[in-house]
Amino acid sequence: MNRWDFSRTVIAGFFVVLFALPPQNAAAQSHIVSPNELQQQVVNSSRVRQQNVEQIDRFFSSPLAQKALKDHHIDAKQVKTAVSQLNDDELARVASRTQKAQKDFAAGAITDHLLILIVIVIAVVLIAVLAAKL
Repeated sequence: MNRWDFSRTVIAGFFVVLFALPPQNAAAQSHIVSPNELQQQVVNSSRVRQQNVEQIDRFFSSPLAQKALKDHHIDAKQVKTAVSQLNDDELARVASRTQKAQKDFAAGAITDHLLILIVIVIAVVLIAVLAAKL
């Protein structure tokens, strides 16, 4: 086998290996999120956020909460504005706490006085978070 035959064999072998193996970026492309999956994630995130906002609104819309806010000179509009400024994680935590407070109150685990205190504390924290973000 002369030098040219050897070179042709090596080059042919190189091309066989090159085209026989899948390209490295093909593996990376399988991890790319499809537009439909991305859209579904955005829709789900938006739906969860809206449910959390509605939960907090229900909490502060109750007659007891409205009275507590009014008696302590807390503007319900400021609270609503503060809620809209929360990021998704903060919103989920506040919604969870308001839901727990409502369930505990309904079950008789907490008194109306304690619920009023919870309303005031959450409202003040929300307004403080809003002030810190501005």
